[in-house]
Amino acid sequence: MRKVGVSKEELTLSYFKYYEKELAEIPQKKIDILNAGASERSIVPLGERNSYLSGKDSDYCQIGYGTNPDGMGFVCNETYMSGVAPEMLDWWFPWHSVGSDLRYKIWDPEDHYFARADRADYVVDPSVPINQKTWNVSHYILEDTGFGPDFIKLNFKRPRDFGYDESLIGTEKCASMVCAIGEGNCAAAMTHKWYPHKDGVMLCSRFWIGVKMSESGKLIKGLPDGISVPEQVSKNLYAHNIKEFTNLASFLPQLYYDNKDNF
Repeated sequence: MRKVGVSKEELTLSYFKYYEKELAEIPQKKIDILNAGASERSIVPLGERNSYLSGKDSDYCQIGYGTNPDGMGFVCNETYMSGVAPEMLDWWFPWHSVGSDLRYKIWDPEDHYFARADRADYVVDPSVPINQKTWNVSHYILEDTGFGPDFIKLNFKRPRDFGYDESLIGTEKCASMVCAIGEGNCAAAMTHKWYPHKDGVMLCSRFWIGVKMSESGKLIKGLPDGISVPEQVSKNLYAHNIKEFTNLASFLPQLYYDNKDNF
């Protein structure tokens, strides 16, 4: 595939080398899951999402995609990231939303155009703890998840405002996390959590597609009764997720060491 365009200024940045490299190869197991079709197991229900944080959701889908009986779509993924420490992901999610658009492009040079935080002053403020720099910050994004370039607004939340039990963060199966509500052609709720695994971390992603946040702050179904999220939507998002996180895992440690103090 053709990569997105870059500016003269982006050519001069130290991390342009990650744009130039070949994208990391996706594990064949995940490609096979993509081609096999919808998962026979559903995603952990939103009402039980704390069991996902605590690692007690093994009865539900861990890697795959599909459509729930209520019509909502879902995507699940697990990415082993060798050499990555939890604080590197705490840093990555806010770091790529400020500064040059190249920061977002290197994550997936074929599909990512830009991600821009609406509160850049908060993100770069050194007094804000690194694991809180996404809280109540919205990212305005242009990316291609399989249907062509599309604008998305990701409203990141403090975990408790997403309905999570924050006492589960900093435990064996959840060292840290980010969560957001997406606004776009199809509203979705998203969480990435990670914890130490082997010589790196395991990153576990969950997307509940067709979910929105009510005015009272509750996550609710955003689809009319009788309407289902097309399976292709979930399939494309799964394909995008396994691509971007496989690629990120291939260079995050070096990127972090070179740029961790460069907000």
